[in-house]
Amino acid sequence: MNRTDPLNGDTADDLNGDLGRELAGLAADAPPALLDRIAARRVHVPGPLEGLQVAFTDHGVAYLRAGMDEPEFAAEFRARFARPLLPAARPPAGLVPALRTGRLGGLPLDLRGLSDFEAAVLRAAAQIPPGQTRPYAWVARLAGRPKAVRAVGSALGRNPVPLLIPCHRVTRSDGSLGDYVFGAGAKERLLRAEDVDVEEAAELARRGVRLIGSDTTGIVCYPTCGDARRIAPAHRHGFRDLDAARAAGYRPCLHCRPGDQRPA
Repeated sequence: MNRTDPLNGDTADDLNGDLGRELAGLAADAPPALLDRIAARRVHVPGPLEGLQVAFTDHGVAYLRAGMDEPEFAAEFRARFARPLLPAARPPAGLVPALRTGRLGGLPLDLRGLSDFEAAVLRAAAQIPPGQTRPYAWVARLAGRPKAVRAVGSALGRNPVPLLIPCHRVTRSDGSLGDYVFGAGAKERLLRAEDVDVEEAAELARRGVRLIGSDTTGIVCYPTCGDARRIAPAHRHGFRDLDAARAAGYRPCLHCRPGDQRPA
């Protein structure tokens, strides 16, 4: 018969093998703070995609996935983090608002185990505001590795906390949407929900337009930048890259900070 953990009613086997049996055999209840240092918690949460499950530790949110059943989610988490996973009574403070607004706010994330480069990529991607997109080259530049565009794509593909770190807002350098951990369809739905004009993005990509400038301000932006959206049609001019915009007398926007683009 499986023994029950006195803290929450989980069986000892739920705590992963030897560790679970040792905890269940304690003469007194394990202090919650101790348990939280050696195990993670999981919770279902509402959000912009169906079936969201989140794992969090005493350091913050560590893992988020959509469309998995509980055993699949737990198995994937254990394979990646080698840590027991127990159900939580409630999500950590700030998680549901972060998913609802698309802004991380003060929600802590547990990104231990990432390389310095991966962490830098995620920090850069986290700076993209809701309703806007940036190309992989922009993320690479902000991460301090402007030539590592393909490596940026790989790092974002391993993002442990998508939606919270908004890798759905990162596009190919030609302006097309590109791939996503939850699929291209989910990426398009997320961007539409944030009021990104997906049809315009596709049309600009087809025409080779990467940047939009205003002839009244002399400023050039990424097309989804809030400043670019306010440019009246009669004053909008498209450019293939920043060099072309500069040659025409435009300077880069200080908000979206466009830079050199390389294929991704």
